Formats: sequence, C-alpha cells, structure tokens
Amino acid sequence: MIRNCPALAPGQALATAETFRAIAELSGDIVFIVDCATGLPVYLSPGIDDLLGYGSADIQQQLLNNGAGPLAALCDGLHERLRRFAAGDGSRLCVTRAFEVRRPDGRIAPVQVISTLMLDASGRPAALAGLVRDHSAQRNRALEQKRFASMLNHEFRTPLSTIDGAIQRLEATAPAANADELTRQRYRKIAVATDRLIAMLDDYLSPDRMTGLGHERQANTVSPRLLLEEVVAQARVAGRPVTFEAADLPAALRCEPAGLRLALKLILDNALRYSPPRTPLTVSGLRVAGGVELSLRDMGPGVPPADAERIFGKGIRGANAAGLPGNGLGLYMARSVVEVHGGSLGHVAPAQGGAEFRLWLPAQIEAAKNLASNQTNSDNRDDARDSHPTTSMPG
Repeated sequence: MIRNCPALAPGQALATAETFRAIAELSGDIVFIVDCATGLPVYLSPGIDDLLGYGSADIQQQLLNNGAGPLAALCDGLHERLRRFAAGDGSRLCVTRAFEVRRPDGRIAPVQVISTLMLDASGRPAALAGLVRDHSAQRNRALEQKRFASMLNHEFRTPLSTIDGAIQRLEATAPAANADELTRQRYRKIAVATDRLIAMLDDYLSPDRMTGLGHERQANTVSPRLLLEEVVAQARVAGRPVTFEAADLPAALRCEPAGLRLALKLILDNALRYSPPRTPLTVSGLRVAGGVELSLRDMGPGVPPADAERIFGKGIRGANAAGLPGNGLGLYMARSVVEVHGGSLGHVAPAQGGAEFRLWLPAQIEAAKNLASNQTNSDNRDDARDSHPTTSMPG
C-alpha cells in the first residue's frame, strides 16, 4: 500500500471525494471526481463551463472518444496512470500540471490541474479527485516578470555599453597620454568589472533566457561527473593545469543544475583569484555516506586561520584579500545555493598547503521511486510542460 495515503473502506472513496468537493468549491476551485472503474466523471463543478467554455457533457463525450479534440490535455491518461500505479510506481499518486486549453471561442485558457488517486481499503485506486484552477493571473504575473527583466536588461546594458566604450578608448590612449601604471590598473579594473556585469546580464536577464522561461521543462537532474568536467574545462581555459579525480559517482543528482553550476563557478573564481597564475588545481568527486562530495583545491596561500569560520559570511573577505578584486559575496552565494539543495559547503586547510572547498550534496536513492511517494516528483511544478499523456485530468 502507498504510504501517507488514507485507506478507505469499500464504498467510502467516492463519499470522501464528495466531502473534498464541498470543501474545495468554497475556495472557488473547479472540482472533478472520476470513478476509476469506469473512467467517467461522477462530478464536475458547473463553473468549468465558464472557465473552459465546455460543460460536463463535452468532457464526458471526449472521455468516451479517448480524449480526442480540444480537451485532450484534460481528458487523457487515466488508464496509463492506473497501470503504472498497479506496477508499483507511486510517483503518479498526486500530480500537479499546468497547461493551456483552447476554448470554443478561440481564446486560450491557462489552467492548473491538481489530482490525486483515492485508494480503497485494499490499496487499489477507487476514485480520482482533483481541482482545475484558472492560471491566468499566474501567467500574467510571469509575463510581467519577463517584461520587467527585459527592461532591466536594457536599462543596465545602455550605461554599461557607454562605460565599456569609454574605458576601451582610455586604455587605447593611455600610452600616448603618459598614464602611469596605477592609472592603467584602474582602467583595467573598470574594464573587468564592466565585462563581468555585461556577462551577468547575458546569463540571467537576456531576452533569449526570458523567452525560454515557462515554455520548457527545466532539467531537475544532472550528472555530478559532468559538473566537475565543466569546472575542469573552465580552469584549463583560464590557463591552469588541473588534476581531475572522480570515482564511484552516481549517474545523476536531483537538483537545479544551473544553481549548482553557479555555485561551482563561484568556488572556481575564488580559487583563480586567490592563487598564483598557472599554479595547479585539483578537482575531485567521490561518493560518501548519504551523498556525494565535490571538492576543489588550489595551491595559493590558503585561508588565514582567523578567517576560516567567517569567510562564508555576506560581504566578508579574508585578511589576505587586500588589493585583490572581489566583493566578499562569492562564497556567501555559493553556500546559499548549496544549502537550498540540502547540502553543505565547507573549507579545509590541506597539509600540503593551499585551500580546499568541499561541497556535499545528498544523493537520491534510486530505488525510492517504487516506494510511497510523499516526495515531490518532477511533474509537480506549476510550469510543467512534459509530453507524458498520463498526468492530466482525469489521468
């Protein structure tokens, strides 16, 4: 029997679903209840006609026609969902989806569908109960966020382009103007800072990135070895020899890949900044109890012992960072990202010198899929856009 799901006596599943209907409709949601034995709805809120332009008779007809037509996204998938559940796949017990339905008048209705299987006393699905919510407000809010991000991109990029052009001219004319070395260093710092800000705009606020948000399911797993190989490649591009050691790593980690890539890049940037040019780095990964450990070691002067407990603080820089570029946010941001993933980021002082940063992340147990799923699965996202025909209403 699936864990964390109430067992209902025979004949009680539909009655329990009716209670759910009464409670849910008080909040304004559209409710549906489907009998798993027949695959047909036993209840649909009347308000579904206002939201989608189709009534209960239209939905029932499309169910009989195997979900063909404009309501296909709502009406497919129950049989396959039940088959997978019977095979021991508990990940489809409770599912949240967001997609679009074309109304008869041609307008698009963005909706969110949340559904759960109601089990009888023997652990078999007796009914499917769920909600259909108008997702227009959330969609409009997401569009506004994208427009705002695009506006920020433009407003920041214009003055940065002006600064970039001006500093290039100053650098080009510095020899003729007899600029001293200190002035030239200031020019270089301004140019590097400008390049970094423009790169951040490209990474986080570019129109292409904004356009892609919400239209594709974002990856939620990544190979830890791939993450380390990317760090090695970045280090070698920066002119560093790298020793790469990785053994017995899991094939994938459940995570937000872009976030972990950012954390590792910040750790690498720290190593490049605080160790002499062309000195070697060591990148390694191994499986440890309950997870994986990814680490990066440099051969710089190391972290002063007095600073070891505070270097991950916001705006904190080590005593040996005087005169070097930086704002004390890199390690703080890296640790914040790692902790969001349930991991930890720490520092050790290797016996052979330098500094080593170790990133620990929990590793998902591969066999967990067939266990009771009170865990969030990859479909439980408001912006899900997967192609599986098994997670919509009623499936």
